Amino acid sequence: MNNNHKFPKIALGTWSWGVGAVGGDRVFGNHLGETELKEVFDAAMEAGLNLWDTATVYGMGASEDILGAFAKTYSREDVLLSTKFTPQIAGNEADPVAAMCDASLKRLGADSIDVYWIHNPADVEKWTPGLVSLVKSGKVKQVGVSNHNLAQIKRAEEILSKEGVHLSAVQNHFSLLYRSSEDGGILDYCKENGIDFYAYMVLEQGALSGKYDTQHPLPEGSQRGDTYNPILPQIEKLIAAMREIGEQHGVGAPQVAIAWAIAMGTRPIIGVTKPSQVTDAAKATGVSLTAEEMAQLETLAKEANVDTRGSWENPMA
Repeated sequence: MNNNHKFPKIALGTWSWGVGAVGGDRVFGNHLGETELKEVFDAAMEAGLNLWDTATVYGMGASEDILGAFAKTYSREDVLLSTKFTPQIAGNEADPVAAMCDASLKRLGADSIDVYWIHNPADVEKWTPGLVSLVKSGKVKQVGVSNHNLAQIKRAEEILSKEGVHLSAVQNHFSLLYRSSEDGGILDYCKENGIDFYAYMVLEQGALSGKYDTQHPLPEGSQRGDTYNPILPQIEKLIAAMREIGEQHGVGAPQVAIAWAIAMGTRPIIGVTKPSQVTDAAKATGVSLTAEEMAQLETLAKEANVDTRGSWENPMA
């Protein structure tokens, strides 16, 4: 179904690029300027990681603005752009999906978007049909749905296929600590139907990076600190195992979490704010975990017994 041989094994996320509502400063405790981020973009392009995931709602256009400015410094066919229609901020236009897409195209400085998503299932019947004209006009090459459960994914595909358009991708929260898309049958459905599964929060906003523990908590006062600092004691054994397995492969804990997600048949979306994170992400694509290592990680993750479902997410299983 998809012409994705040119897509890298991982996508890079820009949720934490730009400030403002739902921006990097509030969610992640970051305050990054374009100078620092341009270095990140260039390092990624050099490493062959050219698939960039953003959304209108990230910093209310700020993330798209920054990404667009950087993308313009490369030839269009060398950069893969993925962005989203968020129902909660839809306007009153005759076709709100097309209107938001047009605004994204303008900010991104592009005449087409490689993957365009419906960000969440606010109303599958109402918003899914809006994707059809975007594909037919060539503004959008592939369409996907994010944060949808299996029934909603199947319904979206039904609506689209009646018009000769097909769902190319699903994007959900998926990590060693949060496997509800697998439990809910979504991973299997995607494999059976040639649909790409993009896994976001594979590192649980840094909690699985190995960088934080009870002595070194996540940034106080940030949304992710409030969410993850209380569970750090429960995931200590898992992190220790990730470090040990990483040493066997010549990488660190985060690469192990990413390699696990790739081995599960997903395309992880890794948020990047430093060139070193790009290098680390690129290394993960070369790691092949053994069946024993996969099983050890999964057992410890289960024993941690934590629920990292985000406040915006509905249960998938």
